[in-house]
Amino acid sequence: MIEIDDKIVSVDILKECFSCDLGRCKGICCVEGDSGAPLDIDEVDILEQEWENYAPYMTKEGRAAIEEQGFMVVDTDGDYTTPLVDNAACAYAFEENGITFCAIERAYREGKCSFIKPLSCHLYPIRVMRFRNGTMGLNYHRWAVCSSARECGKGLGILVYRGLKEPIIRAFGEDFYKQLELAEDMLKEMK
Repeated sequence: MIEIDDKIVSVDILKECFSCDLGRCKGICCVEGDSGAPLDIDEVDILEQEWENYAPYMTKEGRAAIEEQGFMVVDTDGDYTTPLVDNAACAYAFEENGITFCAIERAYREGKCSFIKPLSCHLYPIRVMRFRNGTMGLNYHRWAVCSSARECGKGLGILVYRGLKEPIIRAFGEDFYKQLELAEDMLKEMK
């Protein structure tokens, strides 16, 4: 672990490789799991405000899940998460040519929505933990369904944090990203 500002960062984020391989995994991360994607409370308001912009990209089952459950649910750990369709796929997911995509992100990429997608999805495989003292922990989450992403990242030589430059800057700012680059250089020097 290394400390940058008020964040404790797993060294694995700077050493391990990861690059999504949708051709192999088919977006299964939006379908598997025992609860939806983690949400920050302010994201719930944004999801509600942007509803009309991304709803046309959703499945009818996903829209029904939102209408029935709301824009978020509280999971068994007490965390805010995206609702699920039949305890499986994220309500915001849709399938195209056998691959699962995010309706919110599709609307964003097509200029219809100002919100790209929940930060927890954008940052994956980095998981953020918030401690009571205000410190954040950034951990590298290893999920079996992402084995192809680890293989792809290794083959391409893409470190976790480098592949996540855009969401890291979105979440923590450019200065923090530059600190990660410096930390990577320090780790290389220590070898």
